[in-house]
Amino acid sequence: MAKLAIASVLAFERKLANSDALMYSGRWEEIENHSRWTPIAIQQKDVRGTISNRMKANIANDPAKLNAEIEKANLQRVDVAALPFEDDTLKVSFTLRVLGDLHIPSACNSPEYQRALENTIKGYAENQTFAELAQRYAENIANGRFLWRNRVGAEEIKVQVTHKQDDQITTWEFDSYDFNLRKFSEPSEDLQALARVIENGLSGESYAFVTVNAFIKLGDGQEVFPSQELILDKGKSDKSKVLYQVGNVAALHSQKVGNALRTIDTWHPKADEVGPIAVEPYGSVTSRGVAYRQPKPADKNTPAKMDFYNLLDDWIGKDQAPDVEQQHYVMAMFIRGGVFGKAD
Repeated sequence: MAKLAIASVLAFERKLANSDALMYSGRWEEIENHSRWTPIAIQQKDVRGTISNRMKANIANDPAKLNAEIEKANLQRVDVAALPFEDDTLKVSFTLRVLGDLHIPSACNSPEYQRALENTIKGYAENQTFAELAQRYAENIANGRFLWRNRVGAEEIKVQVTHKQDDQITTWEFDSYDFNLRKFSEPSEDLQALARVIENGLSGESYAFVTVNAFIKLGDGQEVFPSQELILDKGKSDKSKVLYQVGNVAALHSQKVGNALRTIDTWHPKADEVGPIAVEPYGSVTSRGVAYRQPKPADKNTPAKMDFYNLLDDWIGKDQAPDVEQQHYVMAMFIRGGVFGKAD
């Protein structure tokens, strides 16, 4: 087969469309009445701390400057969020809509390439199905991975997932501590049912919309952790930490929740060592400063060309299908969405 030219314009919309996650407080024993729980507000705190950062060389090598610097107070104005002292449980709520028609890109300027792409995705859907991906997305809801730091050290964690279809409401409840964040489990009956909803949404067989409510027992008055805002214009804020809120309610960014939901990639070369990572074109984990899917070998023990673009170009452009695990990864990248055209 002749090599197929790569489209210079190629884009996919994300198929897991989740909302921001809002944060509320209440009592663990009152979970069944959580609809009336209290929104958590962002508070401002001015603190007088100490200098703890590593000094630059010109200060560290000058005893007089060093002594003057480390004796200073570190004055900070920061945002904080916490449970009230009468509440011991955090509720985190978001919605998720699963979209179908994965085989249709939102933009493609090459009809020939688009036909090949559509045939490949339809072939995957028929031969492999979206079951494996759906089970992993479902488990990342059940295990509370989207809670991030709020999950650490909790006494108990429950996740309730509600699905409404044709006036029929189904609710599943999961104990997040039944799951291991470093590996995916054999799905239970309830988890399989949630996975089928997601799979049917991805395949376009039915409308898929779920509401997720997670309950985390932390203790009376404990601090909680909304998303932290990135302040690009330092002149517009006098705070060293700004927390995210929606309508005066503390919240997690939709991007942060989405990153957790797509943390399903155990097919990268270092999976045995680091566990699942978020589905990204180069397997980038910015908190570690590492890209686990290098387009070229990082060393003699790292397989070559495991990034999304090399796998995609070989599969669509050269008709060289990767192994099944990497096919799952490529499809998960389409579900993630993005702009994938070839630059001139």
